[in-house]
Amino acid sequence: MRVLVVGGGAREHAIAWGLARSQADVVAVCAQPHPGLDRIAKASLRADPADPAAVVKFAKAQGVRFAVIGPEGPLAAGVADALRTAEVPVVGPSKAGAQIETSKRFCRELMEKHGVHASPRYVSISSPAEVDPAVREFVGPFVVKPVGLTSGKGVWVQGRDFQAPEEGGAYARQLLSGGGSVLLEERMEGEEFSLMAFVTDSGVYPMPVVQDYKRAGVGDEGPNTGGMGSYSQRDHLLPFLSQSHRDAALDVVQRTVQALRAEGIPYRGILYGGFMLTARGPLLIEFNARFGDPEGINALTLYEEGNLAGLLEGVANGRVDRSFLQFRQRATVVKYLAPPGYPLTPSAGGVLELDEPAIEALGVRVLYANVEPAGAGRVKMSTSRAVALVGEASAITEASHRVDAAVARVKGTFTWRPDVGSREDVQRRTEHMRRLLSPGAKPSPLPLSVARPDAPASSAGSLDQVMGPA
Repeated sequence: MRVLVVGGGAREHAIAWGLARSQADVVAVCAQPHPGLDRIAKASLRADPADPAAVVKFAKAQGVRFAVIGPEGPLAAGVADALRTAEVPVVGPSKAGAQIETSKRFCRELMEKHGVHASPRYVSISSPAEVDPAVREFVGPFVVKPVGLTSGKGVWVQGRDFQAPEEGGAYARQLLSGGGSVLLEERMEGEEFSLMAFVTDSGVYPMPVVQDYKRAGVGDEGPNTGGMGSYSQRDHLLPFLSQSHRDAALDVVQRTVQALRAEGIPYRGILYGGFMLTARGPLLIEFNARFGDPEGINALTLYEEGNLAGLLEGVANGRVDRSFLQFRQRATVVKYLAPPGYPLTPSAGGVLELDEPAIEALGVRVLYANVEPAGAGRVKMSTSRAVALVGEASAITEASHRVDAAVARVKGTFTWRPDVGSREDVQRRTEHMRRLLSPGAKPSPLPLSVARPDAPASSAGSLDQVMGPA
């Protein structure tokens, strides 16, 4: 079986790894040489992954059985549509379906129209004159979101990225000066989590829940990034997230798929809900139309012993064999290395030296993102995230420690977040949710018909079970 992977980051490296382990011959389209994909792929095309004609021509020439689209850019450009027109099945929605990610306004209005009550209060703004009246509507903190794609870096949150409402209004006007529209949304209080699912004609099948670390600095300080790391728990939940929370979020994903179909938009691929667990239940921050990066790496790591090629072929063709839906009961931690100054003032051209055999001996996998080969175990960084290190263990703390030990084996100058999946950080997040959900806490005044969630487990023993020894 020959399978095409479109894209050239750590997420695509993880997809290709899993496909190769299930005996697929991988071919790839990526814009530049890639140390990981080039090692796995039987053939590669150096081209823009968002060029539909180039991707289709290569897919046909290689005789691929199906294609997997990794990043959002090719989906927004209609690469999945072009492949399907050429009779190549695809894991990835059409351009119309990808609007669930490429237009935050489309997403919110779709949910509102079809009664999917999981959004904060929001206002859509299309002109600078609308900004000040909209800002005055928010009696509490708010968030400014560009409607289109921003690679996780365009959202500004009051209390973090700006303080006074007027500053948020000025940022909204700055965004509007380039055209398009902006959303102002009520700021949600809680903890974020990611729920990805395989979407087919026959059903919606969830993956393990993951928590992503968006902010650049330790303790969630600094600007938003594409994601500095993530962790997953052995039982596929999170220390602050119960089964009922997860089921409520999955219901939102399922009803959104139904809403798309009601609009005449069939969906085959990955649908990834970024949620905030609040005092009113799980609320949607945004949808993405593909595997998360880094969250997809956690899920794919837990699936690596299964038949990923068979599973994804089923997704591409609209019907999955349920026997393929098996994720191991293990914890995973991903930590990204990025160039100094990332994301605001990244320094390109720095070299990292990695002893892959020594790192893998620690139980950690190396996945390459935006780097170029520099010879003899060395890679040159660009201005984006460079290398993802993935640890797996029976508990979160052990997986995190394994990655920390691997980072110590990397030579070069880079930035990273050592607190991803650390016991102290996870405990901080769990205590945050406990305070929000305590009987005396005042619920957020969001107009939502969502049941109040269960409080997270409170005992130190419960945290020990999922985190493992310090």
